[in-house]
Amino acid sequence: MSADRIATLFHENFTAYGELGASVCVWREGREVLSLAGGFRDRARTLPWTDETPVLFWSATKGLAAACLLHACQEHAISPLRLVAEVWPDFSQAGKERVTIAELLSHQAGLPALTPTVDVLDHAAVAAALAAETPHWPPGIGHGYHPRTFGYLVDELLRRITGTALREYWRDQIAEPLGLDVWIGLPPEREAAAVFPAKTAPPKGDPFYTAFLTPDSLTARAFATPRGLHSVASMNSPEARAASLGAFGGIGTARGLAKFYALLAGGGEWAGRRFFQPATLDWMTTTLTQGLDRVLLAETAFSAGFMRDPADARGAKRRTHFGPSPRAFGHPGAGGSHAFADPDTGLAFAYVMNQMEPGVFPGPKCLRLVAALYGD
Repeated sequence: MSADRIATLFHENFTAYGELGASVCVWREGREVLSLAGGFRDRARTLPWTDETPVLFWSATKGLAAACLLHACQEHAISPLRLVAEVWPDFSQAGKERVTIAELLSHQAGLPALTPTVDVLDHAAVAAALAAETPHWPPGIGHGYHPRTFGYLVDELLRRITGTALREYWRDQIAEPLGLDVWIGLPPEREAAAVFPAKTAPPKGDPFYTAFLTPDSLTARAFATPRGLHSVASMNSPEARAASLGAFGGIGTARGLAKFYALLAGGGEWAGRRFFQPATLDWMTTTLTQGLDRVLLAETAFSAGFMRDPADARGAKRRTHFGPSPRAFGHPGAGGSHAFADPDTGLAFAYVMNQMEPGVFPGPKCLRLVAALYGD
């Protein structure tokens, strides 16, 4: 890793790629080796951004939520191969009685969108609607990204297993013991940088964006349900920041995200405390489904709650969003945030920012840094 090369590219993001405020952090073998921050928290450029600035990182939250559910399963001796309905009986409705926890975590449950109109901030109503929803494809036969419903599915299962909501479980079991400035539900006394929508339009002709702009498509419905918090500005509201939104509401620093993934890259143990057993980590590093995503309309691959790089039959990666290592895993967030663990090298990486760019996959601002991390 060339720290100088990463620093050069990071600063170029502000001059050549329109970045406003951002941080990048890298850990190796349990030690922070790089932390950079620059830019501003506001568009008026009056509030400097530091490496202690927390910000919304959208779907990068899914990795944290998945880790909580896997941890709860580990601590309660529940295999991810267990049926969801055995833990959440109401879930057995409408042909979902054979869905496993692993299939739910890997976006195979067929529940990316909801038919009834329910409010995004009403967890009980969303959970009940998901339990009653008919899958949009036969569960376990292919996959489709669950951009919003994923968090409610995980949160409800966690409540059924532990009696604790995701927001509290994350803080009590992982964030506070590790000293992470990362929240799924920001406390009222904490502040975070605002996020801003992309200034450029998405590419024309892209299958995902074509479907996203087609109101009755599964893609559009997946990103529109449950109802509410659809605009970037709405996610800056106190209500959104405080909510337990396990699919897209995480707020934190790059340092906190990278340290979390450093725990996973280092075998699940930190300062003498075992957080994750090797068998649990195997669920994070093993691809459970790969192929054309029914929602994102691109090839994707998922382990139990984490995104992976698709690979060919020989195991060669088709892309390197998570670097070249075969076992690397993590999760990006809409607009450019990104975080992952690489158990093969002991590396952990996180990038957070407030000026979004089009796309749900990592963009050039981040991927240039990932390439430099591995010497490219």
